[in-house]
Amino acid sequence: MNPQPRRDWDLWSITVLSLLLIAVIYLLPQSTLRVLLGLPFILFFPGYAALSVLFPERKDLETIERVALSFGLSIAISPLIGFGLNYTPFGIRLAPILLSLSALNVALSIGGLYRRERAGEPYLPFDLQETWGRYIAQFKAEKGLDRALTIILVISILSSVIALAYVVAVPRQGESFTEFYILGPGGMAEGYPRNLTVAEEATVIIGLANHEHRTVEYTVELWLVNMSFVDNVTQVHRMYFFDSFLVTLEHVDVDLEGVWQAQWEERYTFNVTVEGDYKLWFLLYKDGAPALPFSPTHMLDFTGTSAEERIVGAVENEVQSLNLNLAIRN
Repeated sequence: MNPQPRRDWDLWSITVLSLLLIAVIYLLPQSTLRVLLGLPFILFFPGYAALSVLFPERKDLETIERVALSFGLSIAISPLIGFGLNYTPFGIRLAPILLSLSALNVALSIGGLYRRERAGEPYLPFDLQETWGRYIAQFKAEKGLDRALTIILVISILSSVIALAYVVAVPRQGESFTEFYILGPGGMAEGYPRNLTVAEEATVIIGLANHEHRTVEYTVELWLVNMSFVDNVTQVHRMYFFDSFLVTLEHVDVDLEGVWQAQWEERYTFNVTVEGDYKLWFLLYKDGAPALPFSPTHMLDFTGTSAEERIVGAVENEVQSLNLNLAIRN
């Protein structure tokens, strides 16, 4: 194969830009250049290179057909790469997708160069001025339905490009949620204190992470509750106010590629001075908790008051909550 970069600048450009994108993503991850190269990398390059392999002859496809089909074929190929990676140990992550698509673009471009060299009348990159003049002349020569279809096609392509530019310029806000978790004293989801004696100290780790896309003041309330379920109805027998505290957190983005890190964690040590079987409920409120019927005090009994609605709401998933089963014995 005799390389002719000037003649085959389109396929050479796809190869160079695909490799350049790898460097840009790792060296300038927040740059606009990443977006400018990334869009054609996913939405145009795979289809265009594949068509160069499948249809190397000029007569096979008109230029406008080749461009339109390049977008459509790319939109079909790129998700298939992700689908295939989903069933590999690599998964759908940035590095595997980037390297897989880059390898595909380069391989198809090399294949397109090979096929183009052996074609009788190969398709070659168009001269912009000559192609524009030719299509304007063709459009003027069209009449009736043909001209209307051409206008509709051009409007459709322009609308797609504008819509794509808008989506990139104004990205959709991701899902809003809060991470709320309890870990055992060793920092793992195990080893929770469950069987205690009266007044025995125990420790858990309470964790929060704000992904609400705004600053949030959280209220964490702890309630010691003895309860039962009768005919799917929550019945509260004892309900002691245990503790509460405020935590204000800024929004942090979810990092799916990096190593998970806690935003806020607190080692919480407690003891229970009453005997029995209880659940220690951790209730989470955003921007203020509902009012209580009277001022809360540690181990003050709220049984039979409107405070019971807090536990009912937690059971019915109306309040974000966690709970820990405790058996307290003498």
